[in-house]
Amino acid sequence: MSTREATRTRTESSAALDPRDRLRLERTVNVPRARFLLGLPVAAVILLWSFVGAEFDFAELSAGAVNMGDFLSQMFPPTWDKLPTIVELLVETLQMAIVGTVLGAVLSLIVAFGAASTIAPKWLYYPTRWLMNVIRSLPDLVFALMFVSAVGLGPFAGILAMTIGSIGSIGKIFAEAMEAVDRGPVTAMEAVGASKRQIIHYGIVPQASPMLVSYTLLLFEGNVRGATILGMVGAGGIGLELTTAMRMYDYGHLSAIVICIIVLVTVIDQASAIIRRKIT
Repeated sequence: MSTREATRTRTESSAALDPRDRLRLERTVNVPRARFLLGLPVAAVILLWSFVGAEFDFAELSAGAVNMGDFLSQMFPPTWDKLPTIVELLVETLQMAIVGTVLGAVLSLIVAFGAASTIAPKWLYYPTRWLMNVIRSLPDLVFALMFVSAVGLGPFAGILAMTIGSIGSIGKIFAEAMEAVDRGPVTAMEAVGASKRQIIHYGIVPQASPMLVSYTLLLFEGNVRGATILGMVGAGGIGLELTTAMRMYDYGHLSAIVICIIVLVTVIDQASAIIRRKIT
C-alpha cells in the first residue's frame, strides 16, 4: 500500500467515526505533538546552557582542525617494522576482551535476575539496582587503576576491571530485557501453578535469550575497544604501546597501531553482525 492510499484510508476511517470519538482521537494525536513543540524551546535552552558551561567554541574548533590535520599528516606513512609486537599485543587485547566478556556476562546475568522487577522481590530489587548504579557511575579506567594497585601491572587487572564494569552496564540491560518479555506465557504458567524457577527457566529466559546474546556481543565489541584504553594505565593490552608511541613521537608506529586496531574492531563488528542476524 502506498503512502497516499494509507493516508486516504486513515482519513476515511476517521470520517466514519462518531464526532465525539473523532475529537477524542484528534486530541490523543495532538497531545504528544504539543508536548514535543513545547519541549523544543526547553531543549534549546538546555543545549545553549551546556555550550556556554562547557566553553564550546566553534572558532577554537576551526583552529584546532588545522593542528589536527598536521598531526594526522605526520602519522603517514605508517611504519611496519614492529608489526610482530603489534600483533602480539592485539592478541593479548583480544584475549582480555574474551575473558572479560565471558566473566562479565555471567555475573551480569546473575545480577540481572535480582534487578528485574518482574522476577525479584522488592527487598532484593532495590539494593541490586543501587549496586549497579554505583558500579555504572565509575568508568572502567578507575577500576583498572584500582586493580593495578591491587594485583599489579598486566592483563589480569584489565580483565577484572572489564568484568566489574560490565555488571553496571550490561547487567542493567539484561534486567530490562527480562522485564520486556511477553507476559502472556508467564501469566499462563502462573495460572497452572508453575514455580518461580520454572517461570524463569521456561517463560522468561527463552524469550529474552536473543536479546541477551545480542547484548553480550555488543559488550564484547565494547571490551575490545575498552581494553585498548585500559592498557594506557598498565592494565595489559596494546594501550601501553599506543601511549608509548605517542610520548616518543613515533608517529609512524602510532599509525600502524591505530590501523591494526581499526582492522580488528571492524572484523569483530562484522562477525557480531552476522551472529546477530542468525539469532534474530
